Amino acid sequence: MTGQFHAAKSPTQKPAAALLLLALCMAAPSGLAAAADLSKEDVEVKAIPVGGPVYMLTGAGGNIGVSVGDDGVLIVDDQFLPLAERIQTTIDALGGDRPKFILNTHYHGDHVGGNPHFGQAGTIIAHDNVRARLLGDDSLPPAALPIITFADSLSVHFNGDEIRLLHLPAGHTDGDSAVWFRNANVLHLGDQLFNGRFPYIDLEAGGTVAGYIANLEAVLEWAAPDVKVIPGHGALGGLDEVRATIKVLRNTQQAVAAALANGAALDEVIAEGLGPDYAEWGSGFINEERWIHILATDLQKASE
Repeated sequence: MTGQFHAAKSPTQKPAAALLLLALCMAAPSGLAAAADLSKEDVEVKAIPVGGPVYMLTGAGGNIGVSVGDDGVLIVDDQFLPLAERIQTTIDALGGDRPKFILNTHYHGDHVGGNPHFGQAGTIIAHDNVRARLLGDDSLPPAALPIITFADSLSVHFNGDEIRLLHLPAGHTDGDSAVWFRNANVLHLGDQLFNGRFPYIDLEAGGTVAGYIANLEAVLEWAAPDVKVIPGHGALGGLDEVRATIKVLRNTQQAVAAALANGAALDEVIAEGLGPDYAEWGSGFINEERWIHILATDLQKASE
């Protein structure tokens, strides 16, 4: 059996272009410097079994989803370009070969950096807005661009599964997708979930705090209770981790909104902090101060 795809019909969207360079600097813990040095660092790409033929690969940057089976290999995201050979070596060890399909959950460099490598032999699929934003980076070769795009949803029939790509609008960015391995009962949420950490919400690329929360709430409505969730960053989880994230986002959003409404300056809100309950949530590259900045900026944009 060979892989097939089916695109759902939906209205054409016209997203604004953006620079991948800026996104990489913001979305990656150490920005471009980290990406440039990865070939010299001792980064180990590890495979974690998730369900059925699906694995989660960790390394540096966003978590990768991999399906290995009779049809070949499909991957979800591909981290940084200097790690491409190490990623492939890990896939080889799972009994796979060069990926036939590469699904991009969004356009940030720590998730699509390997596109120039993997796109030479495989087909890249992503939301319309991902291609539009990657086109804004003149340094990218044609092989790095999605050649199949969609507006709302799309299915790839591969390795005995229906792999559904579902657009999650105005959350992390304007072009994020959830990737649902229906038969394997695995859901890759990309950066719509930072497990146990404050998320990066790209406000300049169509992301909003309200949209981020709404997308996670929608996932709770249609996902199976025992689904295994691959986050963009952090450990493998499930819907309990999604619920915990929603709670933290709502509580911190309300706290910052209330403080600002009561006349506190942003510097005062940062100095006061969010309290000890959120100390661990600020341990990632979006620390507490950056998260408060995101919340305040989002609130200001929403009021304009």
